[in-house]
Amino acid sequence: MRLRALLETDALGLRLLGGEDELDRTVRGVMTTDLRDPSRYLSGGELVLTGLAWRREPEDSERFVRILTAAGVAGLAAGEAEIASTPDDLIAACARHRMPLFSVDETVSFASITEHVVRQVSSERAGDLAAVVDRHRRLMTGGPAGGGPEVVLDLLGTDLDLRAWVLSPTGRRIAGSAPAEAGPGLSPETGAVLAGEHLAASRTGRRGPHRVTTGGSTYSLFPVGNTARAASAADVRETVLSDWLLAVEADAGDWPAERLDLLHGVTQLIAVERDRRDAARTVRRRLAQEVLELVQAGAAPAEIAARLRVAAPVLLPGLGTAPHWQVVVARVEWEGGDVPGGPVAQALLEEVLVDQDSAGPEPTDRIAVAHTGDEAVALVPLPGVVTGPDEPLTGAGLHADALLAAVREPLERGLADDGRLTFGVSAAVHSAEGLRGALEEARHARRVAAARPGRVCAAGHQELASHVLLLPFVPDDVRRAFTARLLDPLRDYDRRHRAELIPTLEAFLDCDGSWTRCATRLHLHVNTLRYRVGRIEQLTGRDLSRLEDKLDFFLALRMS
Repeated sequence: MRLRALLETDALGLRLLGGEDELDRTVRGVMTTDLRDPSRYLSGGELVLTGLAWRREPEDSERFVRILTAAGVAGLAAGEAEIASTPDDLIAACARHRMPLFSVDETVSFASITEHVVRQVSSERAGDLAAVVDRHRRLMTGGPAGGGPEVVLDLLGTDLDLRAWVLSPTGRRIAGSAPAEAGPGLSPETGAVLAGEHLAASRTGRRGPHRVTTGGSTYSLFPVGNTARAASAADVRETVLSDWLLAVEADAGDWPAERLDLLHGVTQLIAVERDRRDAARTVRRRLAQEVLELVQAGAAPAEIAARLRVAAPVLLPGLGTAPHWQVVVARVEWEGGDVPGGPVAQALLEEVLVDQDSAGPEPTDRIAVAHTGDEAVALVPLPGVVTGPDEPLTGAGLHADALLAAVREPLERGLADDGRLTFGVSAAVHSAEGLRGALEEARHARRVAAARPGRVCAAGHQELASHVLLLPFVPDDVRRAFTARLLDPLRDYDRRHRAELIPTLEAFLDCDGSWTRCATRLHLHVNTLRYRVGRIEQLTGRDLSRLEDKLDFFLALRMS
């Protein structure tokens, strides 16, 4: 479609401010941004929508328009919702670079313009899938009649014979056929692999689609960004751990440009659903922030309970009883400290704290997450659990090990070599009186997780009754000296003689000092095992028949 057609569409509320001679330019897509330099997200032919948050002084206009011109942008539209009128310096810069400039009436949303452009461009270039774009509004309803992303994926299958899935950053299936539906579907294991490959590609700055072959099938991965957050993000690390992706079971390498444009249009439609879902989380975030502030300020339990009574119907509509609660604390840390970790951890928890076996963006979206500094805190309700005040909720709710297993592999790819994520999970509590303790418990558990090696680590409340609780609070220099004194002689000997003393020591302690069980595990003769243990004692001056020495070795291995 051409810019002239947009100007002539009264419902879009566009007013031409300059560039009348350029209105025959072809529009190939649309992008909303307030980045000072959005060039890496532009491929040419876009109508760029902006709220002008990038403009801090008049000179910024020349630089911004020059970047758009170099990228081959078709036109620029400035929103008037936050400003009285479009700045003269922007009008002049567009005139110098022959960039068509429009103002957008404050009563018209950018989403409406995006929807119109995507519908028109897609229908003109791909008549075989015009129904996808025509039914865009159904994506935004979210109710039983709308169907959300499922509508688009169903039509991709019926009209283009393409099987596709919308996945979370950890590979959880948000939309698309399940393995029991319409063929083999997409297994959780494959979803995790695709999510990991997508995160790794995003961190390297490669533009989609990314092609991945796994399990004998080839998939093309298209990013589905959160347009609201991406518009203000200056660094890919601010959004990479929470963005969705569209996985299509096909090799897009030989697709014509029209087909690729169509799939990019589909990702924009799904992004609208993502934005709508995030907007619906605003109330839950506010409730979580209020409860967190009350708990940290030492408010009376009755005041906290009142806020929880407000939160319960929002998080668990239709349930008349107040649930039990768990607290999950997460921290995302990037090397250099130039990317705030709190918002990243908040968005990430909202994606991962759902039933990994459930599909859809909303049925299990019942958590409330707040953030402070680099830390995010989630309130997780546990409906349908009935116990007395003093009865523990054995086996109920989230478990740190299961949470870690579900998210570690893909998220490690997104964290690359400069990020770290740690979780702490509390026990379930039945009242406001227990919420403060649950928060501290989750924070202690997260510190235990932080003391472990690895990019993604988690710990639960069960571990806080163990000696492991003490390890995070031992100063680093003391830890290094302690482990070096005990383990360095063994490491040096292993390096020179390939004797495997360290693995032998680990197995011996893990078998509680049982010669027979340890020898069986290591596939050794007992005499060989006795020789190795004797060598360990000789090199370290310790006696592995003594409890104190066993404990020292155990702690040294855990801290190393």
